[in-house]
Amino acid sequence: MRKTRIVVPCYNEAQRLTPQAFLAALHSDPSLSFLFVNDGSTDATSAILKSMRDSFPAQVDVLDLERNCGKAEAVRRGMLEASDGPFDYVGYWDADLATPLEVIADFRKVLEERQVDAVLGSRVRLLGRRIRRRPLRHYLGRIFATCASLLLGMNVYDTQCGAKIFRNSTALKMVFSAPFKVRWTFDVEMLARFPLVLECSSDEVSANWVEIPLQEWRDVKGSKVRGADYLTALTEFATLLLYLKTPAARIYKRHLQGESRPVDSRT
Repeated sequence: MRKTRIVVPCYNEAQRLTPQAFLAALHSDPSLSFLFVNDGSTDATSAILKSMRDSFPAQVDVLDLERNCGKAEAVRRGMLEASDGPFDYVGYWDADLATPLEVIADFRKVLEERQVDAVLGSRVRLLGRRIRRRPLRHYLGRIFATCASLLLGMNVYDTQCGAKIFRNSTALKMVFSAPFKVRWTFDVEMLARFPLVLECSSDEVSANWVEIPLQEWRDVKGSKVRGADYLTALTEFATLLLYLKTPAARIYKRHLQGESRPVDSRT
């Protein structure tokens, strides 16, 4: 079984973390490991994470950030560290397990059988699926997703789902090498970086990605997403338009690539 490391950003998650779920996943799959990024938590999160590390020292690591940097930076720092390790697949997952951990096996199966570079979770409300979202969040989310798809030039349904796994590669390291220009919509910026570092079209890159409609997803009590965040998203979209769709894109691209040549997505 190929080695997989999942990054889990955590900020004051003591009341929402379910250690037994993570430990059960590790017990049933020795090839799976977690890197928990403690994003400057001020509650008991740190103690819980260290307890899990003590239970499975070979499969659990904790990256402590001295101060709260936000989810975007916590994910970036975690993904950068994880992609530097001996792992075939690297991804990130929301700490509240809105997407159950059992789905990781489904994602890896797609990566292995279809030889794609990324598998993204997608919260599609269909008959027979248990996608429990508050109506307002659902409809605002659909507006956001449509705008994101147009900005990226990709037929992506759900950029914001916190369940994503990638094939480890040089391109992946480059994507996470520099801090994001935005915070709340960092997933969109992250996906937009792949065509830039690979010097391919959005269609070519996304042809090697798969979105999987989740069987189950739920809004977990205590979510840090607020209605005002959708207003923030509008401002951040303007920032992304500047860096992706104007002459500033050339500077942004050099910022990501440094002076290196384009890389192959499988290296």
